[in-house]
Amino acid sequence: MADIVRVDLGEVPYGAAVEAMRGWVAERQAGAVPDRLFLLSHPPVVTYGRHTPAEDLPQDGSLDVVEVDRGGHATYHGPGQLVGYLVVNLKQRGPGDVVRWLELALIEAFADLGFPTVRRETPAGGDSLVGVWTPEHHKLVSIGMRIRGGVTSHGFAINVDSDLSVYERFVACRLDGVTMTSLRRMAEAAGVPVPGDDDVRDAVARRLGAA
Repeated sequence: MADIVRVDLGEVPYGAAVEAMRGWVAERQAGAVPDRLFLLSHPPVVTYGRHTPAEDLPQDGSLDVVEVDRGGHATYHGPGQLVGYLVVNLKQRGPGDVVRWLELALIEAFADLGFPTVRRETPAGGDSLVGVWTPEHHKLVSIGMRIRGGVTSHGFAINVDSDLSVYERFVACRLDGVTMTSLRRMAEAAGVPVPGDDDVRDAVARRLGAA
């Protein structure tokens, strides 16, 4: 994929972003705008798909919890995380596995930043392993997308400098016991500087064809 328009935003409340996304999708379905990648962050919130078991969600009331119309199960958004929403017309771009394309592009972006990562195949009958992982199988990126009228929405969340302790309060992505990580934790383990938000945004946008 190429020729995606990059749109940089700051911190946007999750509800406001979802409402805006409906408009972004409608605009793209109507052909009024080109394909776009929106880069932003959210205040702390756990979002979840409609098939998520109630026991996977935070039970102590310490986090806002919002049901969403995307694939996937419970995931966290909050400060120190880069969220990317892709609104692209797959009918015009031709058939293809947009999730695999996204995983591979993010892996290339992290390689550009000096961090090796991998994608994982979901075993038959197992819970989804969609996302981007360290070689040790610690999860760095969560992905959940929706396709409506041939246009994608939602996207990915990268833990750059996130508070990882929040993942102790719920079951992320239906993967009980999974170790979540961040670029900060990976950088500290490697003894290298933590990439800044602008560096991560630029690397991701470039590999997604939105530089």
